[in-house]
Amino acid sequence: MLDVQLDELLAEVPAGAGEALDLVTGFDDALVYGFARVAEEPAAALSALAAALAATPLGERVGEAVAKVTAGSVTDEHLAVLAGARAALLGAVHDALLTRFDTALARARAPWDAPASDATPSDATETASGPATNRAGGGAAAGAPGGGAAGDGAVRGQAANLLAGCRGWLREIAIVGWRGVDHDLVSSADRVIEALLTVPELRGLAVLLDGLATELRASSPVATMGRVPARRWADLWTRALLLAQQGPWQAAPGEGELVSGRLLILGADVHEHATAVRLQVHAVLEPTGGGPSRLVRTSVAAAKVDTIVGPTVWRMLAGHPVLLGALAGHLAVEISGMPLLPGGDLVWHDDRASAADEADPFAVARVRLADATAPPVTPLDRHSVRIAEPVLIEGYTVEGDTLALGGSTVRFDLDRLPSCGPLTPELVAASTACVGLLRWDAGQWRVQPLGVQATVKKKPVTAHTGDWALGPTDPKVVKAEAKAGDVVAVLRERAGRLLRR
Repeated sequence: MLDVQLDELLAEVPAGAGEALDLVTGFDDALVYGFARVAEEPAAALSALAAALAATPLGERVGEAVAKVTAGSVTDEHLAVLAGARAALLGAVHDALLTRFDTALARARAPWDAPASDATPSDATETASGPATNRAGGGAAAGAPGGGAAGDGAVRGQAANLLAGCRGWLREIAIVGWRGVDHDLVSSADRVIEALLTVPELRGLAVLLDGLATELRASSPVATMGRVPARRWADLWTRALLLAQQGPWQAAPGEGELVSGRLLILGADVHEHATAVRLQVHAVLEPTGGGPSRLVRTSVAAAKVDTIVGPTVWRMLAGHPVLLGALAGHLAVEISGMPLLPGGDLVWHDDRASAADEADPFAVARVRLADATAPPVTPLDRHSVRIAEPVLIEGYTVEGDTLALGGSTVRFDLDRLPSCGPLTPELVAASTACVGLLRWDAGQWRVQPLGVQATVKKKPVTAHTGDWALGPTDPKVVKAEAKAGDVVAVLRERAGRLLRR
C-alpha cells in the first residue's frame, strides 16, 4: 500500500455515516429499557429512525412499526421490520466504508448477484438510501423480512417451530429491554438453543443465540450493571432476529460453486474463546484453467475447554492436517471440487486438498494480492465491524501501537494477536512490513497483523500467526509446554474414565 493510498483511505469518514450511526445509537438506547413503555426520548429516537428511512422502500413499514411499538403493540413482525431498518443503516455505512477502501487500493470487487432462491419481496431488498450512500445499489435491507414467501420450502416442521421459539425469546428481550433481563429470562432460551443445535441448517443461529445468552447470563441481573454494552448486544439481537425469519439463509451447509485450483495463503486469523477456537485463513485462489485470481477465506473450528490455551489450541484442529501443514510450512495448497459460497468462503474439506510447493505469504501478497478480485459481501453480513480486508503495508515506522507511513498514521489492533503463535506486540513494534487485515473499529481504521517482517538484534525476523500450527518452534515455549504437561491428553483420559463408568 503506497502512502498516497493510505492518505486517501484515512481521509474523513464518508458523508452521512456519522448521522446514520447516531440513529442506530438512538435505537440501541431505546432497546436498553425496552418497548413495554416507550418514554419520550426513546420514542423520539424511533421516530427519527423512521424519518430517515421514509423515502426508501422500507419507509412505510418502518413508520407503521414505530407507531405500533411506541403505542405498546410489540409483535414479531414489527420488531423484524425495526431490525431490518437498523441493519439497513449499518449496511449503508458498511458500503460507504468499503467503497472508500476499494477506491483507495484500486481493489476490484465482484458484484453481489442474489441467487434465484434469494428473491424476497421488493420492500425488503430494495436499497435503503438513508443518511449514508449505499454503494451496492440493492440489498441495504436484504434479509429483512418482507412478508415471507421466499425460502418457505427450506424451513418446515420442527425447524419452523424452532425459529418461532427464537423470535419469541428475542421479543421478550425487546419488551423488557436489556435492563430487565434476569436469570429466568436467559434460562428460558436454553431448550430452544439445544434443539437448534440438532438442525444443521440452524446451527449458526444456535451458536449466535448461545453466545448472546452466555453474555446475558454472566451479566444478570443486568439492572445492576453500571454500563450496558448496548451496541454489541443490539448487533447480536438484530442479527439473530433476522436469521430467525424464514428465508434462504437456512440453506443446507456446504452448498455453493465447486472450485479447483491453487490456494496461496496470505495469513491466518485465530479467534480464541473459553469454549471454542476458530481458524480463518485468508488466501488467493488461482482457478484451474485460468481466469482471474480471487480472494477467498476458509474457516475451521473446534470446541474446547478454558484450560486449553496458547499453542495447545492447535491440537484441537488436528483433523485438518493439510491446512495446518500449509500454515506451518508456508506452502501452497491444491484444492479440487471444494465448495465456494457466494460471499467468498471456501467450505473446507481436508480430503479435497493437498500440499503443494512453498509459497511465502509476503511474496504472495506482493505479487498476487493487487490483482485478486475481492468477493461480494452477502446482505446479512453488511456491517462495518465485519470488514476485514487483506493488505500489504511496507516501509513504515512504528511508535507505540501506531504505524506511520508518509504523513499518515494508523493503529495496529494488537488485542487481536492470538496467544497460540509467535507474533507478539514486540515483534510488531520492530516491524517494517506487515501482511494483515484492515478493519474498521470504534470509528477508525486499524490493522490486524497476520504476519510481519522485523529486525531484532540486527537480524531479520519473520513471524506469522500460523507458524506454530504443527507445534511451537521456540525452544522456550516448547520447554514451557512440556513442563505444563499434555492438557489435551489428560482431559481425554478423564473423559474416557467418565464414559466407562
